[in-house]
Amino acid sequence: MTDDVKKEDKKESSDAKAMEDKGKNLSKGVEKLVDEIAKLTVLELSELVTALQDKLGVTAAVPMAAAAAPVAGPVVAGAAAEDGGGAQNLNMTSAGDNKIAVIKALREINQNWGLKEAKDMTEATPAEILKGAKPEEVKAAADKLKAAGAQVEMK
Repeated sequence: MTDDVKKEDKKESSDAKAMEDKGKNLSKGVEKLVDEIAKLTVLELSELVTALQDKLGVTAAVPMAAAAAPVAGPVVAGAAAEDGGGAQNLNMTSAGDNKIAVIKALREINQNWGLKEAKDMTEATPAEILKGAKPEEVKAAADKLKAAGAQVEMK
């Protein structure tokens, strides 16, 4: 045997041992599934998750407490607007042709949005991106979205 083959065999045996340590209670069927899933690409994993969610009737939704947290920010900003703070809204009127770049920009603007929420926003335009935010934040977000290829409207 060559040195490369020996190294590969050692790596595989150490991977198998690590798998055994982590999944001591797994049945053979589950182990086989885990091995097959580990071979999938990220795109295939995404499709698998979507298919399982549809088949089982479940979603990977954000817990209500986490989803409610971003709402508190615009309310406070809205109160500042009443004091003359100049709060603004940002709406995306079109996602453009490069939706992947727009999704990335949306997730940069609000880190609480997952991939699904950002993707849904690109498909359901017009979408409200920011509400009652500071003018500087709205301009920065608009610039990011425009650079990604989206069309936005500031109010």
